[in-house]
Amino acid sequence: MTDAEAMALALDEARAAAERGETPVGAVILDPVTGEVIARAGNGPIAAHDPTAHAEIAAMRLAAAKLENYRLTDLTLVVTLEPCAMCAGAISHARIGRVVWGADDPKGGAVVHGPKFFAQPTCHWRPETTGGVMAQESADLLRGFFRARRKAKSAS
Repeated sequence: MTDAEAMALALDEARAAAERGETPVGAVILDPVTGEVIARAGNGPIAAHDPTAHAEIAAMRLAAAKLENYRLTDLTLVVTLEPCAMCAGAISHARIGRVVWGADDPKGGAVVHGPKFFAQPTCHWRPETTGGVMAQESADLLRGFFRARRKAKSAS
């Protein structure tokens, strides 16, 4: 499966999250050797009443349960938005082999922005990283979601 094909699946999860009123971020975990999708999830902190229910965390939890292993070594995580510091920490602990994201997040991202988590000397596992895959589609989805929320808020 190509990065773009996997990102298309992650974007489907992001759209589903938006329909639930969650910030539209989606994630997919796949086996890069077989192309099998191990897990897919969208953002869910509001419905779950859980600040850790980001798409990446939800997908890693599903993958770990499916594989019966908390280590997700050599798997690929594809997410529509650059991971935050919390998610980057979990990615490192899970030993994800590669992280692919769509839109950069200059305010909350932690891979190429902010703390640059994987570059820190205290980071014990550094995945391969690729950013900008279908970045425009990912960014447009987020912008449209927040534009609609602002418009709805100003109308009330």
